[in-house]
Amino acid sequence: MNRIDNMHSPRVLVTGGAGYVGSVVVDELLARGFEVRVLDSLVHGVVPSLLLAWGNPRFEFVRADVRDRQSTAKALEGVSACVHLAAVVGDPACARQPDLARDVNLAATRQLVSQAEEGDVRRFVFASTCSNYGKLNGGGVATEDFPLNPVSLYAETKVAAEHDVIARSNGNLATCCLRFATVFGTSPRMRFDLTVNEFTRDILLADELVVYGEQFWRPYVHVRDVARAVAMALETDDANFAGQVFNVGDSAENYRKLDIVELLRERFPSAEVRFVQKDEDPRDYRVSFDKFRSSTGFAMEHSVGDGIDEVAELLQSGLLEDPYAPMYRN
Repeated sequence: MNRIDNMHSPRVLVTGGAGYVGSVVVDELLARGFEVRVLDSLVHGVVPSLLLAWGNPRFEFVRADVRDRQSTAKALEGVSACVHLAAVVGDPACARQPDLARDVNLAATRQLVSQAEEGDVRRFVFASTCSNYGKLNGGGVATEDFPLNPVSLYAETKVAAEHDVIARSNGNLATCCLRFATVFGTSPRMRFDLTVNEFTRDILLADELVVYGEQFWRPYVHVRDVARAVAMALETDDANFAGQVFNVGDSAENYRKLDIVELLRERFPSAEVRFVQKDEDPRDYRVSFDKFRSSTGFAMEHSVGDGIDEVAELLQSGLLEDPYAPMYRN
């Protein structure tokens, strides 16, 4: 079985396609010639994130909950691939509604990949997270083979779901998991509760930027690079794809919070920054992204510095009435 050939306009189901990442993924797939069906419950309210796609004859939208078995079965009809992004995303959201997080992130994923296997779906891409690595004791750089150390409910559900998704990879259904670095950049469904976006907003608009634990490491990836990575996963030969886990990002884009502050200070030297000492952080990790690069040829096109400039321009444009509004947070 070969890769999905986008010259024949395969139909792809994108769950969570109205979200921060999903809306950008949808635009990328449409631009590459895919037919795209989105399933999204619009849990964060009705947002204009899919209006650009709406007029495209290759786009469909289904408003439904990914936990609804009948809705997902119908949404999978006639699709050759599924990109599963729908989730309760992030530690705070999962901690606030733990039962919902388990239902959506784990139980619904098990149900969806099982339905995909039973149907005619050939490829299943699952959105996971580099948060699964937790804290790398003794330093080092995490590859996909490193032991996982989930330290939050969010990561726990993603680790468990990864096992289910990979276990379903067989001769009929090829599955893979993409562990995204911390995402940043502008999106039609904008978020300011992500580190780079939040720091840029606060250094421009708040009295001061408050940084907790500036010495801890995270990798970062631009949302449009995430969308390109998803598309490349759909287009990659099965031999490089089936049953695989990939970190998605760039090895050069591992930063401490202090490094991000320095990039901000280069651009806004008069900004006030206050550091709050934090001796422990359950998540402190650097990540290698060589495997995905060698398997697909993927390379990031947007650095953290690019993302800061992009978000700053958006904030200074006046296009957003209140960047602190709840609609810009999960």
